[in-house]
Amino acid sequence: MSRILPSLRRFSTSRMNLDKIITANPTHQYKQATLDVQDVSPDPIVQFQKWFQQAKDAGIPIPEAVNFATAQLPSGRVSSRTVLFKELDPRGLIIYSNWGTSKKSRDVKSNPWAAITFFWKESERQVRIEGHVELLSPQESQEYYSSRPRDSQIGAWASPQSQVIADRSVLDKKIDEITNKFKDTDKIPVPDFWGGARLVPLEWEFWQGRESRVHDRVVYVRDSEKDQWRIERIAP
Repeated sequence: MSRILPSLRRFSTSRMNLDKIITANPTHQYKQATLDVQDVSPDPIVQFQKWFQQAKDAGIPIPEAVNFATAQLPSGRVSSRTVLFKELDPRGLIIYSNWGTSKKSRDVKSNPWAAITFFWKESERQVRIEGHVELLSPQESQEYYSSRPRDSQIGAWASPQSQVIADRSVLDKKIDEITNKFKDTDKIPVPDFWGGARLVPLEWEFWQGRESRVHDRVVYVRDSEKDQWRIERIAP
């Protein structure tokens, strides 16, 4: 039986009948900087390098933390999680994860389109990237995997990511087993279910917060990886 997708509708019950559980703080006013089309590089990768370095130089905690959003087909159900961006190459942005049992792996196997968002609140900036996901080769993944702390390498082997487990002891036991298995091995092999994934962008958005919610938004768009970038300003 195919799943029936929920339709977009207005909730009929008056909000006056609903108790507010949380009320957000008064709206923050963004005042630090401006952004326009003439301010950015013709190449979004160069522009991203500039902003990312500025975020690092400003001492922003974990500037590489990103929201990675995926959607599973045929349901269209969206999921997102915070992961760490690890590498940038001429073709896109790379993250590393479990691609065998995780929810994100199920999503991208059915639908390779995904999005990554950086938010640096201290500099009142956001970078949003949309594109398709492709997995790196085992050889490429091994290079990064071997640079990780040994305990993290063992953890990747031990955890059936996103699967239900009885309790913490299941993980602890598996970690002990993997530790013993590789105790005489200097170079632990990367698991075949773990590795890198590259998001190949078709759209980059650079967002600079402005006062009164009239933000500056500059986007780079292209129809395919072979096409040239078009730079456009879009309304907030």
